[in-house]
Amino acid sequence: MAEGSAAREKSRAFALRVVKSSRFLQSERKGYVLSKQLLRSGTAIGALIREAEYAESRADFVHKLHIALKEASETDYWINLLCDSGYFNPEAGASLQADAEELIRLLAAIIKTTKTRS
Repeated sequence: MAEGSAAREKSRAFALRVVKSSRFLQSERKGYVLSKQLLRSGTAIGALIREAEYAESRADFVHKLHIALKEASETDYWINLLCDSGYFNPEAGASLQADAEELIRLLAAIIKTTKTRS
């Protein structure tokens, strides 16, 4: 379950970055609605991964991780929108986006591996 541990750690670190980014946007009174969307989807990823750790079946595990994957994709969308609208500076936005894309790849790989082992 090394992949699961990596996903848990990476999603938590990502969630902390999202919280800080959202707090910054709110303190600057920029993109309030967008920052709330980013906060919601960006922190949901880790929560769903934690839920998946206690799944009742392999199918439930895959289902929960698939929802986490959807949240990661949505978070990537909000980051793109915040970058394109000028709310994030390019460097910070690119770094956060790279982390989101890494989580997307990691979750997709775990889901694929789990499905092939069924």
